[in-house]
Amino acid sequence: MQWYTDVLKKYITFTGRARRKEFWMFTLFSFIISAVLGTIDNIIGTTNSTGSGLLSSLYGLAVLLPSLAVWVRRLHDTDKSAWWLLIALTGIGIIVLIVFAVLEGTPGDNKHGPDPKAAERFGVPGSSSAEPGYPTV
Repeated sequence: MQWYTDVLKKYITFTGRARRKEFWMFTLFSFIISAVLGTIDNIIGTTNSTGSGLLSSLYGLAVLLPSLAVWVRRLHDTDKSAWWLLIALTGIGIIVLIVFAVLEGTPGDNKHGPDPKAAERFGVPGSSSAEPGYPTV
């Protein structure tokens, strides 16, 4: 859940990089929340004729900007421009974006910022793990 809240804290941060774990955990929790809210919409009868519900629609609006921001940061981690998001408008382009989201990020620094995995690899204070043999602070 920490990964989900971290993305929400970076609400409109379109700079920097996002690890695969950050992106996919946010996507997973967002999907689960949407499914639960959709079910609640069906139970309380707040769905319309198209099948979208009030609660799930409000949630979608609330996480629209954080979702775009984490997509941009994920593309930055693979050293791609945010302009690649426009390929999703072609329909088939979403597959290309998913492939980019699955790819390993660029090791080391790139033009979009420092490697977000570096803190874990080198045992920087505040990280959750370190390589064997390196003490954590």
